[in-house]
Amino acid sequence: MSRPRIVDLFCGCSGLGLGAREAGFAVPLSVDIDPILTSSHRLNFNSGKLLLSNLHSMSGGDVLEAAGGQPIDGIVGGPPCQGFSSIGRLDPEDPRRELLWAFFRIVMEARPRFFVMENVRGLLFPKNRPLLDACLERASSHYEIVGPVVIDAADHGAATRRVRIFVIGYDKNSVDPVSVDAITKSRLPPSTVRDAISDLTDASCAGVVEGFDQWTYGESDKISEYAAKMRGEGNRTTTGHRKIAHDPKISARFAQVAQGATDPVGRYPRLAWLGQAPTIRAGTGPDKGSYQAVRPLHPSEPRVITVREAARLQGFPDWFRFHPTAWHSFRMVGNSVSPFVSRALLSLMYSRVQATPIAAE
Repeated sequence: MSRPRIVDLFCGCSGLGLGAREAGFAVPLSVDIDPILTSSHRLNFNSGKLLLSNLHSMSGGDVLEAAGGQPIDGIVGGPPCQGFSSIGRLDPEDPRRELLWAFFRIVMEARPRFFVMENVRGLLFPKNRPLLDACLERASSHYEIVGPVVIDAADHGAATRRVRIFVIGYDKNSVDPVSVDAITKSRLPPSTVRDAISDLTDASCAGVVEGFDQWTYGESDKISEYAAKMRGEGNRTTTGHRKIAHDPKISARFAQVAQGATDPVGRYPRLAWLGQAPTIRAGTGPDKGSYQAVRPLHPSEPRVITVREAARLQGFPDWFRFHPTAWHSFRMVGNSVSPFVSRALLSLMYSRVQATPIAAE
């Protein structure tokens, strides 16, 4: 029996796609317009096509054809959130806002059995909510709508407080019922910063391969369950753990910031070993000024966290590669859905779709 198939729209580095694969779905197609945010796709996934395309100009039929010309079971995606973010301008003329409508238009044209849409909590603000409601009204003619549901990644076992909204739609004729209660039952206790990154302190650099810095884990066998899961069985190396060489004066300033406090000059928050990280921010791409988001400070070292530490906090496994540069890598992590959340939601959908006949590959 073939696996149910999902298409990942606005995929970025594919936090949703990773969770879908871990839940048991095949992902024959991932689509995004950004060649940088998707640059590691072929390194991380040995199956599934990546299509660089503007989804505003694609139809549901185009998506189905690109996915192999066969029906698909699900569509997932996080349309660009910058037009709705509480830290942005909330510009009603921002063209990225139209991509929310494009997501729902493609869903209605392709008619998968279900969809999962992710976005920032700002989409619920009064200025933005009418656009979301219009999209959901259109989708409700064919789908049962669950949500918007507000989900914090920490409530699904991640070591970061990352609050996002999710909307699930499903065809009740081919998918078993889904409810908010079913989503909340999948919650797990939050992990701590210590759980997530303390074992990386004694990692050593093993060189650079194809532009990626390679790191070997330390010899300690006393690592957390979280860290062991991120490492994977038998794996001894990871990537992206190069530390930023700060000016000595800046390092000295960082050293004075207490855990859980914020640097008064650059507004860098210092992580607390026994707490959770704040939301990892993405910064902006070249089209929006190439602004670098403020990165958290390591709990006990006078520096900002590394890419691998950010990835660990978000829930990405250590084999997952991002980009050879820290700036683009942080954009990837900051724009992604926590794999902990996507795996939980899509495992739920997998169990509901599995109860019905599955489309052929």
